[in-house]
Amino acid sequence: MQNLRWVLNLLLVSSLVHTSSQAICTSQDRAALLAFKSSITKDTTGVLSSWVGKDCCNGEWEGVQCNPSTGKVTNLVLRNSLNEPTLYMKGTLSPALGNLGSLQVLFISGTKFIAGSIPNSFSKLISLTQLVLDDNSLQGNVPSCLGHLPFLEILSLAGNRFSGVVPASLGSLRSLSVMMLARNSLSGPIPVTFKNLVKLQTLDLSFNMLSGPIPDFIGQFRNLTTLDLSSNRFSGGLPVSVYNLGKLQDMSLERNDLTGPLSDRISNLKSLSSLDLSSNKFNGHIPASITRLQNLWSLNLSRNHFSDPLPVVGIRGFPSLLSVDLSYNNLNLGAVPSWIKDKRLTEINLAGCKLRGAFPKLTRPHDVTSLDLSDNFLTGDVSAFLANMTSLQRVKLSKNQLRFDLSKLKLPEGVSSLDLSSNLLTGSLSSLLNDKTSRFLEEIHLSNNQISGRIPDFSESLNLKVLNIGSNKISGQIPSSISNLVELMRLDISRNHVSGVIPQSLGQLMQLNWLDLSINALTGRIPDSLLHIKAMKHVSFRANGLCGLIPQGRPLNIFPASAYLHNLCLCGKPLPPCRKTMK
Repeated sequence: MQNLRWVLNLLLVSSLVHTSSQAICTSQDRAALLAFKSSITKDTTGVLSSWVGKDCCNGEWEGVQCNPSTGKVTNLVLRNSLNEPTLYMKGTLSPALGNLGSLQVLFISGTKFIAGSIPNSFSKLISLTQLVLDDNSLQGNVPSCLGHLPFLEILSLAGNRFSGVVPASLGSLRSLSVMMLARNSLSGPIPVTFKNLVKLQTLDLSFNMLSGPIPDFIGQFRNLTTLDLSSNRFSGGLPVSVYNLGKLQDMSLERNDLTGPLSDRISNLKSLSSLDLSSNKFNGHIPASITRLQNLWSLNLSRNHFSDPLPVVGIRGFPSLLSVDLSYNNLNLGAVPSWIKDKRLTEINLAGCKLRGAFPKLTRPHDVTSLDLSDNFLTGDVSAFLANMTSLQRVKLSKNQLRFDLSKLKLPEGVSSLDLSSNLLTGSLSSLLNDKTSRFLEEIHLSNNQISGRIPDFSESLNLKVLNIGSNKISGQIPSSISNLVELMRLDISRNHVSGVIPQSLGQLMQLNWLDLSINALTGRIPDSLLHIKAMKHVSFRANGLCGLIPQGRPLNIFPASAYLHNLCLCGKPLPPCRKTMK
């Protein structure tokens, strides 16, 4: 979706060419803007504080642009980044905005808390070419009156709380090139009237609850470059007409209920660069013609019902491919296909493909940044292979039969996520977590192995966010230096032999939202310092030797009793009250 943002920004800039104002803004337009300002009850962006004085066209009213000869407002652009949570507007859209009769661009985006409905008065904005109201809190139905804007080219209502069906009237917007209704709660089918939108270049209806078949008329959108219908409830097969979209570059249909085979005509999508059909029910063989897509760099067919054999890929097949995901289909590969081992791929995902034997030797290991071969039957020692993957950032090899000592593992500097859980690893954590550990390493998943030894001291240079070492044979105490993991969000050391007391310093981990210390040999009290961690969503102290009053405050006293059961003598809410001698 980055490309869509770039296109919207480019179109917006082209419509905001600066001109020096000459005419003073009309009283009607000024009144409409001030009515909108008064409908905003809180503005932490400070933008609306610039709306003072009689002339809204003097260039000092931030976000307002006018026609210099008429003094009529043509552009109203209020944008805010979602990455700045403290900057927002709270209020509603004033119906008076419909009185801006010469408005061509209305762009109110990322304000986060502008709520209510889109006023019906917007139907009067007949000069409008761009209506972008994304990433607010607007709700209700998408008003059918928006279909009465004859010159509208861009319509984006993404990231709101709209519900109900998509109005059929939007099919009257024959000039529309971009429609983005993603990230709402819209339901029902794609309206039949959309067959009139033959100028569409971008159609994004993702992350809704839309249902029914993908309509056959989508194949008439010959200018379409981006089609995103992901995360809905669409069913049925992929209409044959889709293969007529010769300009289509990005097709995302993942997380639906689509069925049937893929046609050999998929090779007609000559411009296709990214194809994501994951998490559906597609079946049959992957057509050999797909290998002729010259521009395809990302292919995700995971979590479907595709079956053997894979297509034979010649020297000229998939010439641009960089990322492939065939995970969790009905594939019994045995070994990594030679074309995957030999190509210059950056992402390889073959989880649950029934791979067997030793770790595969890749022809170009230095190019791989992400590798997922989890849930297979791989055996042996992978440490030497991983050391050669100098560009590796994410590696997931969980649920295999790998067997080696952690002391052999030398991770490339740039690895941020390591998942070797559910294997047969031995050794201690000290060889992996020490003062030489890369600052890029954020996630460690080593649960369900045979790792022993103690939990090492943690240096201040570590940037871990996830540490999952549950179900091993780790002993010793939780070091007080755990407080150095200031970025830690998830800590799981359950089902080990850890003893001693829970250190008070654990309460300094303010980002922690998941803590599991269950089924160990911990003693003493649960420290009151944990009450400082307001982000906590899950805890478990179950099956230890803990005693005394559970700290009485949120969030610890609102978790279920099961989080504290089978200890020596814990008491207090949510467990029964303590005896006076135990408080």
